[in-house]
Amino acid sequence: MSNRTVIVTGGATGIGRAIALRFADEGFNIVINHIFDEEPSELVIEIESKNVRAVSIKGDVSVFADAKTLVGRAKEEFGAIDCLVNNAGITRDGLIIRMSEQDFDSVIAVNLKGAFNTIRHVTPIMLKQRFGSIINISSVVGLMGNAGQANYAASKAGLLGLTKSCARELGSRGITCNAIAPGYIETLMTADLPEEIKKKMLESIPLGRFGTPVDVAEAAYFLAVTSYITGQVINVDGGMAMA
Repeated sequence: MSNRTVIVTGGATGIGRAIALRFADEGFNIVINHIFDEEPSELVIEIESKNVRAVSIKGDVSVFADAKTLVGRAKEEFGAIDCLVNNAGITRDGLIIRMSEQDFDSVIAVNLKGAFNTIRHVTPIMLKQRFGSIINISSVVGLMGNAGQANYAASKAGLLGLTKSCARELGSRGITCNAIAPGYIETLMTADLPEEIKKKMLESIPLGRFGTPVDVAEAAYFLAVTSYITGQVINVDGGMAMA
């Protein structure tokens, strides 16, 4: 896998950070997309200690022009884009009876439209290469729904339709597109949940433990390097959402 390149949106923290480090372990150059005022310089140093190159690019993937800039700079820096991981996501939880239009729209904009934006701009590059892998980080909530997360569930369910449509459109050019549906993963996004909710969720997981960002990263790397799996949704949830 030496000298391959991956873009990881939302790559500075949590699941995105773990994915970036996992790919770096396998010789991928890393493009970290983030929205923070402070550059993730420590992460860049850690990645480059693995004898690969890394660049961080600030930008809001929900903005079409920012996504275009992200992809363009990655192509300019590394010459090819082998893999795109759409990991950027936000939550604005609340019961639908009280959910504001802004809270619904902002979650859809980042989680779903952001993935469309990056795919839209990376597709011409991958089509010309006649290879590439697109991985969308969805959620089991997109499969099951969840009270208080109508906006988040809608965005993550939308990602599944986007994934399958792209797989059908792009497969003839050797491009795969798959989704990962994490369950409860221990990140900053889930750290503030009340203990009683965490306990109830743990009881619903057959493996009896919460997942880690590394668990998701392993699945992402597998999907990036396999060539005969496309249009699929891989649950990384400890058995929480069995069909």
